[in-house]
Amino acid sequence: MAKASIQAVAAEAGVSASTVSRTFAKPDLVLPETRDRVLAAAQKLDFQVSRSAAALKSGQSFRIAFLHADTIDVWFNVNVYRGLDSVFHPAGYDISVYSMSNAQDRHRFFTDLPVRRNADAVIVCSFDIDPDEVSRLKDMNVPLIGINTPSIAGLDGAVCIDDLQGMHMALEHLTSLGHRRIAYVYTTSDDAARLRFSAENRLQGLLLAAKAHPDVTIEQIRCSGHEDPTSTALAQLTTMTPAPTAVCFQTDELALPVLYRLPQYGLQVPRDLSVIGFDDIPFASKMGLTTLRQRPQDLGAIAARKAIEAMGGPLPEPRFETVRAQLMLRDTTAIAA
Repeated sequence: MAKASIQAVAAEAGVSASTVSRTFAKPDLVLPETRDRVLAAAQKLDFQVSRSAAALKSGQSFRIAFLHADTIDVWFNVNVYRGLDSVFHPAGYDISVYSMSNAQDRHRFFTDLPVRRNADAVIVCSFDIDPDEVSRLKDMNVPLIGINTPSIAGLDGAVCIDDLQGMHMALEHLTSLGHRRIAYVYTTSDDAARLRFSAENRLQGLLLAAKAHPDVTIEQIRCSGHEDPTSTALAQLTTMTPAPTAVCFQTDELALPVLYRLPQYGLQVPRDLSVIGFDDIPFASKMGLTTLRQRPQDLGAIAARKAIEAMGGPLPEPRFETVRAQLMLRDTTAIAA
């Protein structure tokens, strides 16, 4: 059966051929309802976007899709990007960046990609995927590689920081200092359409590690997306009875504002309260924060090498790698009073 033409897609969608072309070349310039109509028509007719002669000859677009949550300029994402670019750029690949706000954004991307066919590999950073949404990538031979994803289901390969091992190290460090009442501060959302993030596994890691210490109590401080996490954490940390002697934070970005404001409540760190974070962002060392270090630039480079290998054939083992976190001992943890 002959491939559908751009004119056939235009007729099916009830738009002009130039609108179809613009939908694929510059989708941001097309109204969302028009764009959805064109993409639906293209998918129905199995229309494929024409590529350049060089791309047609090689069968590649020489483009990598990088999917991330939050903004690209946050510490983790920008360093992952640097790691990806350090491998992809010398190999002749460009990186297209896609920001995912929720599960609908993710679904839309994986629905559109088989129509546009404008990526040779997809990198998913930090959030979950739906195996059903990505099933068509198998038919396209487009590998899907994860970085710090909550699960490896549906992925061709992945590299992830070992959140469970990291939180085990954090707990063992605190218990070795005599801490038995430990709080854990984390963020989550009540939105059913939210993305699920790998950092959410850290609570599970802490609770699993605590099972080896029956005398240790873990108090959870949950901060929803509708409130200021710093104020929530401070309000609970300063009113708990009995008071915790140590607190673990899901991320350094949660820990540092609380660390800065604790003296306003008459609490001295680490005399009254030991504090430990996760990530080792640049400000952590400047503030003397004890934390678990991960290196997102290294994770990006490993993921890029996996993607390039996967584009050439089945990935060799280990397809899924975990990287150990490193405990950075600084000024915010001490022997329990």
